[in-house]
Amino acid sequence: MKTNNVRAAAAETLLAVMDKGTSLSEALPKAQLKIAAKDHALLQEMCFGAIRFFPKYDAITNQLLTKKLKGKQRVFHHLIIIGIYQLEEMRIPQHAAVAETVQAAVSLKAQGLKGLINACLRNFMRNRDALFAKISNPVTDFSHPSWFIKRVQEAYSENWQDILNANLERAPMWLRVHTNNVSTAQFCDALEEAKIEYSQPLADKNAILLASPKPVDKLPGFEQGWFTVQDGAAQHAAHILAPQDNDVILDACAAPGGKTCHILDLANCQVTAADIDQTRLDRVTENLTRLSEQATLVCGDLTIPATLPDTLYDRILLDAPCSATGVIRRHPDIKWLRRSEDIDNLAHVQKDILKTLWARLKPGGTLVYATCSILPSENRDLMAAFLSSHADAKLIPIDTPLNTLESEKNPGWQILPSEHSMDGFYYCRIQKQQ
Repeated sequence: MKTNNVRAAAAETLLAVMDKGTSLSEALPKAQLKIAAKDHALLQEMCFGAIRFFPKYDAITNQLLTKKLKGKQRVFHHLIIIGIYQLEEMRIPQHAAVAETVQAAVSLKAQGLKGLINACLRNFMRNRDALFAKISNPVTDFSHPSWFIKRVQEAYSENWQDILNANLERAPMWLRVHTNNVSTAQFCDALEEAKIEYSQPLADKNAILLASPKPVDKLPGFEQGWFTVQDGAAQHAAHILAPQDNDVILDACAAPGGKTCHILDLANCQVTAADIDQTRLDRVTENLTRLSEQATLVCGDLTIPATLPDTLYDRILLDAPCSATGVIRRHPDIKWLRRSEDIDNLAHVQKDILKTLWARLKPGGTLVYATCSILPSENRDLMAAFLSSHADAKLIPIDTPLNTLESEKNPGWQILPSEHSMDGFYYCRIQKQQ
């Protein structure tokens, strides 16, 4: 349906994600095609925000409606949620938020529901505190599903609330200077000339944290390959792998290619970038081309040994498929689309890929296991079991002042969401004994 109305497009996006299980990364671009480009940022804010805090606004909407909206009318349930989100979280004047949300019903071919939408939003404004007072429970209070709250509580008994609250924040924008194309000093000069505020909070000064996110085409040197957008936590991967000149390296599960390009920026080495998804692998090609780098690309299932060339690698980076529970602030739909049983299934895939790749590592070689998960079953527990079952595997602790808890019993470095402004990430480095 062509709506040309940003609030109608937002309601349709919520319907696709929350009722039909479509990912936000798939639903949002389709919704953007229906509205003017000038409204894309507004649409994104409404969708991200409403999904981020969905349980409480959903519960409020259920109170406002005397009869549930079902079937084709379900989209108007989500339109009311979009209206409440504007009233609660955005700097849109109340009269404008209500009037524009009511008007969206017309765009959705439901002139007759204008009165209902208007009545619900005005009822919300009159009785806000009383409505909120009736919905307090862990799911609405923390805006996470109960299974995830329980897992985080079990894993992080002392700071579980901090982790959940961090997931509700807006993610910052990190850049990595690609030093094969420009020096860090030159890039920083260009940022300052463009009056773009930034900081360099990590030991690696090529990691740039912007004071506020910007479209990449508004930053200096994007087309020239001066930088790539990459979270600060993800930028540790290549440094922990520590590539050397002439190394033969495998970047497994490589898409979209940020780590591949970083490895090539650090050393004059041969890199094979492998991924199961050809569409995602096409993005690796785009990034390599823009940054003027070269790698061998392989598309296939890495749980099957025959997928890879008959090669032994000096170093392997495995950014394993995972729950992505460390990047919920960037992808708030993850917490609603993921199920508890998915975690065990992912752990089996992670073990299978690890087994395949270990056989392709040279004696004396280094493997770095990484995920963007915060769950121990995908990280610490999995690597502890691998180390105990492989006599030829030795833990090589990650030497950084930020990694203070690693030991033989607690292998790896777990970064939690928002820690030093970074995403949640896990790294473990192991060496294959001669």
